[in-house]
Amino acid sequence: MRIVGGVHRGTILADVGAGDHAAHLRPTSDRVREALFNMLCQGRWGDLVRGQRVLDLFAGTGALGLEALSRGATQITLVDDGAAARALIRTNIEKLRAMGTTRLFRSGATDLGPNKGPGYGLVFLDPPYGQKLGERALTSAIAGGWLAPKATTVWEENAPQNPPAGFEILDQRRYGDTWITIARAP
Repeated sequence: MRIVGGVHRGTILADVGAGDHAAHLRPTSDRVREALFNMLCQGRWGDLVRGQRVLDLFAGTGALGLEALSRGATQITLVDDGAAARALIRTNIEKLRAMGTTRLFRSGATDLGPNKGPGYGLVFLDPPYGQKLGERALTSAIAGGWLAPKATTVWEENAPQNPPAGFEILDQRRYGDTWITIARAP
């Protein structure tokens, strides 16, 4: 697993095997991440990454948020409640020397509480498949004021997802057993 584009292109990220196998980490493949970021950075909506504050829920290894940082995002907040995941994220933050532009929260993504800063313009959700945790996390993010107006959400699941009422689905694509749903908040 590596950063596939931007200023940190080619940086090898920590191997998931170095973590706890019981954590069931399922990082987004390099191929899917590259296709996703090609859409986000060069798609028909313009560059949705550069200059954004990014929230990475169910961050796992942090690869999605750190890829966004490599491609011009200004600040990344990674949220995961797993000890193995947070250890991998810390290692990956150190590999990119991104301590000043990243924050790591030990929290469940489905119970974020109130946001104490400005909203995030780009939000990644990569929950465990088939457990409806993405829906609960997005509802929590909305209730806590974590999303900026017109924020872009990128939801990875094993089936196409329908975001809450008021969101506009921009695109849905399938990559093997992975579905990516890109939507815009009201």
